[in-house]
Amino acid sequence: MTNDTWSIAKNLFKTVTRKKTFDDEVPKKSQLKRTLNLIDLTALGVGSTLGCGVYALAGTVAKSIAGPAVVLSFALAAIASTFSGVCYAEFTCRLPKAGSAYVYSYVAIGELIAFIIGWNLLLKNIIGTSAVAKTMSNYLDSLLGDPQKKYMKKYFTIHMDYMNEYPDVTSFLFILFITLFVAWGVRKSCNLNNLFTALSMLTICTVIVSGFYFVNLSNWFIPKNEIPAGVDGGKGGFFPFGWTGIVAGAARCFYGFISFDSIVSAGEETKNPEKTMPLAIVLTFSFITFAYFGLASVLTLMWPYYDQDPSAPLLVIYDRLGTPVLKYLVTGGVMFALFTTLIGRLFPIPRILYAMSSDGLLFDFLAKINKKTKTPFIATIVCGVTVGLLSIVFDLEQLIDMASIGTLQSYMTICVCVLILRYTDANNLCSRDVTVDSDGKYNFSTWLNLLNAKTPNVDTQYISRVLILVFSVSANLFCTSVAHWKYFQGALQYALSIVICISVVSLLLTMLMLTRLPQTIENLPFKVPLVPFVPCVSIVLNLYLMVELSFRTWLRFSVCQVIGLLVYAFYGIRHSLEGIKQQAKRDEENRNEPIL
Repeated sequence: MTNDTWSIAKNLFKTVTRKKTFDDEVPKKSQLKRTLNLIDLTALGVGSTLGCGVYALAGTVAKSIAGPAVVLSFALAAIASTFSGVCYAEFTCRLPKAGSAYVYSYVAIGELIAFIIGWNLLLKNIIGTSAVAKTMSNYLDSLLGDPQKKYMKKYFTIHMDYMNEYPDVTSFLFILFITLFVAWGVRKSCNLNNLFTALSMLTICTVIVSGFYFVNLSNWFIPKNEIPAGVDGGKGGFFPFGWTGIVAGAARCFYGFISFDSIVSAGEETKNPEKTMPLAIVLTFSFITFAYFGLASVLTLMWPYYDQDPSAPLLVIYDRLGTPVLKYLVTGGVMFALFTTLIGRLFPIPRILYAMSSDGLLFDFLAKINKKTKTPFIATIVCGVTVGLLSIVFDLEQLIDMASIGTLQSYMTICVCVLILRYTDANNLCSRDVTVDSDGKYNFSTWLNLLNAKTPNVDTQYISRVLILVFSVSANLFCTSVAHWKYFQGALQYALSIVICISVVSLLLTMLMLTRLPQTIENLPFKVPLVPFVPCVSIVLNLYLMVELSFRTWLRFSVCQVIGLLVYAFYGIRHSLEGIKQQAKRDEENRNEPIL
C-alpha cells in the first residue's frame, strides 16, 4: 500500500468515526416542546406494544413456530429485551435527546455506525408501523366478513412472490388518519394515546379473565396422533417444534418488545427526562410482560395451537366458541389498542429523522419544526405516506421479520456503547477518540490490571476496546455456529463444535478481563447493574435471535443496508454538521499558525 493510499484510508477512517460532541456547542433552547410526563411516556411505551404484538403475533408464533411453548418464547424475548432495556435506560440519563439509539451511538462509536443505527431504526419503525396497520385491517376485514379481501383478490390480485395477495387500502387509510394526529401536536396525540392505552389494558384484562372460563388444559399437551392429517403440528405436546421452535419464536416475539424505543425517542419533549425516562421503561416492561404472558397462555389453552388464526386469532376463537358478545367487545378493544400502537410506533420515526437531518446526515428539510404544532410536521407526513405504501403491498409476516432484525441490531449496538463508555478515560470523555496516546507497550500486568488502577486511563481504555471487539467477534462466531450446528453432519459438525468451544472460552475470558478493568465514575440517576455481565449477555442474546431469522429476512435487510450506505456516501458524509464543525476548527487553527 502506497503512502498516498494509506493517507486516504486513514483520513476516511477518521471521517466515518468522528463523534458527535455537545461541549462546544452554544446552549440553546430545544425547538421541541417539553410536555410529556411519566404517565404519558409509560402510556406511549405500553400503547406502542399492546397491539400487533398481543393480538396477532401470539397466534402467528403459536400456530407454526412454537406451539403452546409460545409462552416460553415470549419469556425469552422478555429477558433479552430487559437486558437491552436497562442499557437504554442508562443512555437516557446520559443524553436525553431526540433520536434514540442513533444519538447514543453517534457519541460513543462514530458517525458511520450512528448513521447505520439511525437508518435501521427508521426501517424498523416504518416496517413495524406498517405491520400494525396490517393487523388493524385484518381484524376489521375479518369482523365485517372479509369484504376488502374478496373484492381486492377478485379485481386487483398481486401475482408476485413475497408480497401481499392484494393491495391493502384500508391499512393505508388508517395510517394517514394517525399521521395527522401525530403531526397535529405532541400533547394532543398523547392525550388520545393515553385514552386508547387505558382501553387496551381493559381489553387485555377482559381477555385473560374470560379466557380462564374456556381453558382446556389438554390443549397444551395434544399428542401427535390427535393432530388432523395434513396439518403441520410438529411432534405435538407442549414443545411440538422443540427448542428450535422456542428460539425462532422468541426472535419473532422480540418484535413485541420494542416499546422503550418510542420512549427514548422523546427525550427532548419530556419533563425531567433523566429520571422520568428510566422509570417509564421499567413500568412499561412490567405491564407488557404481564400482558404477553397472560394472553399467550389463555390463547393456547382456549384453542389448539395448530388451529390458531394468524391474522385475527382472538376474533376467530371467540366466534368458534359461540360467544358473540365477547367477540365484538374484544374486537372493539383490539381496534382501540391497535390505534394506540399505531401512534406509539409512528411517533419516534419523525423524531429520528429530525435528529439525523439536524446533524446533516439526511436532507435538511426533514429537520424543520412547524411553528404552530411544535412538531417535525414535514418529516411526519413523509413517514406516514412511506409507511402507508409499505402496508399496501407487503404481508404481515414479512413486515414482522424485517422489524425484528432491525430492532435486534440496534439494541446490540446500544449494549456495545454502554461498555465503551463505562471504560472510557474521563480525561477523554468529551472526544472519546478511538486513538489513544500511549507507548503501545502492554504486558501481562497491564492487560489484567494487576496494578489495580482505580480509574480508566489511556491504557485501560485501549485494552477495554480491544476486549469489546474480541467479545463481539466471538459472540458472532458462537451464535452463528450454534444456530447452524444441527444442519451439518460428520466433520463439519465436529468443526462447528470446536468453534463453539473456542468461542465460549473466548467469551468468558474477555468478560473476566473486562471485570478487572476500572470503570468511569459518573453520577447518573440510573446505571446498568453488573457491568460487564448485563451488556455482554444482551449482546449474545440479540445476536442469537438475529441469526435465527430466515435467510430471506437477512437478504432484504442487506439490501436496505446498501441503500442506506449509498445515501450516506453521496449525501451524509459531505453534509455532516460535525464534519463541517471540525473542518471550520482546522481552518481556524491553520489561520492562527505563525508564518515562518
